[in-house]
Amino acid sequence: MAGPSACPRCHGPMKPGFVIDRGHHPIAGTQQWVESTPEKSFWIGLKTKGRESYEVRSYRCERCGFLETYATNP
Repeated sequence: MAGPSACPRCHGPMKPGFVIDRGHHPIAGTQQWVESTPEKSFWIGLKTKGRESYEVRSYRCERCGFLETYATNP
């Protein structure tokens, strides 16, 4: 997926990147978008089994710092 080339706010250049998810403490991963509303798991965390999920990609404006995120296709 090609990201935005210009910031929707100030029209500055957008740079690709990612937001780190530290859900497993020392292990860094990328954020995931999961369909439906969050529902606590009996054991730990949230229920995600059987739900569609996508990796989240971010773009940051080099001028104003605005972040725009997209859920990418698997």
